[in-house]
Amino acid sequence: MKKRSIVTLFIVLAVIILAALVLTRSHPDISEETAKCIGENSLLYTQTGCHACKYQEDLFGENYQHLNVINCWVDQEKCLGIKGTPTWIINGEEYLGARTIEQLKELTGC
Repeated sequence: MKKRSIVTLFIVLAVIILAALVLTRSHPDISEETAKCIGENSLLYTQTGCHACKYQEDLFGENYQHLNVINCWVDQEKCLGIKGTPTWIINGEEYLGARTIEQLKELTGC
């Protein structure tokens, strides 16, 4: 019985640690200053109903408001030439797909 309890304890601990890692990676702590810097140095094209766009929004949390976002569902004419969403425009370069906060900091110099 002791052996089974120890195995169960290890499984529970592993699940808790894994959940903590996933939550931490999915919702990093981004400062308002960093979000503003990224927003000042980039343009983000999104679309209503886009799961990757929602993921990108969730990464910024309440600081998402500091980004320059164009919703291609609403402003279709502004999105001519955009191949997919999310798309970041940084220093004249196009980056298709969701990016991590670290990648965006590096690309924008923030």
